[in-house]
Amino acid sequence: MSTPLAPVSAHSAEQGSTAFLLALFCIGVIVYASLYPFNEWRDQGISPLHFLFAALPKYWTGFDVGINILGYAPLGFLLALFFMRRFAWPVSLALLTGGLLSLCMESLQSYLPSRVPSNVDLMLNTLGAWLGGCCAWLLQKTGVLDQLKRFRARWFSFDARGALVLLVLWPVALLFPAPVPLGLGQVFERLEVAVAEFLEDTPFLVWMPMRNLDLRPLVPGVELLCVALGALIPCLLAYSVITTVRQRAAFALLMLCAGLAASGLSAALSFGPTHAWAWLDLPVQIGFGLSLLLALLALRLSRRMAVAIALLALVTHLALLNQAPASAYFAQTLQTWEQGRFIRFNGLAQWLGWAWPFLALLYLLARLSRRGSAR
Repeated sequence: MSTPLAPVSAHSAEQGSTAFLLALFCIGVIVYASLYPFNEWRDQGISPLHFLFAALPKYWTGFDVGINILGYAPLGFLLALFFMRRFAWPVSLALLTGGLLSLCMESLQSYLPSRVPSNVDLMLNTLGAWLGGCCAWLLQKTGVLDQLKRFRARWFSFDARGALVLLVLWPVALLFPAPVPLGLGQVFERLEVAVAEFLEDTPFLVWMPMRNLDLRPLVPGVELLCVALGALIPCLLAYSVITTVRQRAAFALLMLCAGLAASGLSAALSFGPTHAWAWLDLPVQIGFGLSLLLALLALRLSRRMAVAIALLALVTHLALLNQAPASAYFAQTLQTWEQGRFIRFNGLAQWLGWAWPFLALLYLLARLSRRGSAR
């Protein structure tokens, strides 16, 4: 499958850059999920390519097959989008890149006693990259991608690449269990413990500041505010790249629905489908209602003002959220994700849940400091 070479327009170049950034993110996630937990590296006395000629595994599950295919399908799709306007044979290049990445990951797993390289995983990963590339090629051939380009030009400003990447990643970040619904970025307690363990048996341990009071669980009013701010931030981020009131209102409603759906899916994966909405108690419901009200009141803000208020909301959200400890019940949920069947989701959602607010903070600061960002 191939597409003819064509001049790269401004919007095509922007789309290709966005696809490339998301593809890099997918590669990072695949590397993390494939090599986790990154310890006890050793040479086991066998060739790292020995798995290629080994017998096929006797035991496998539908979950393993699905996750190996789906794990590489987004990468193949994004790589094909990136290659499409630059090279011939974009699907073949996406297939080759995905296959080589999978070969490297499976070979490196030979040095990790806790991981088992598999020729079936290699085949399924490569198949996933090919299917993703074929999907991108089919969308291009049917004109869907051109319609998406026109849609993007109508709805978003030309410099919306960074905001769009953050908005796409926000629901994915919510898949990892959060101590407070929509509460991304609670890293203070874990960071404190990690630094203390790193400095153990060194004279620098006494340099760590000691807290006078233990962290206390959030009261319902503060939890309500955290939920409201957590839902409002992506809406304001969208307002910074959308100009019309009607489009802002539609996109804000879409983001709130995406936040609800992702949080419900996270609870269903952690506790079972019957408990998918157990987290939606009264403070959370009021918080969502407050976020919707604030999003409506902010519809007519200028793009630059939306950036400034989003920055203030994000800083306040992080300050409130990191005053609360992680409960023992929440820690048990994390253990289910980190050591159970969700280990392959761990690298994708856990790091996103920690890092997304800080990436958004850097983006908003850069956008606010840039001259002419309101135009």
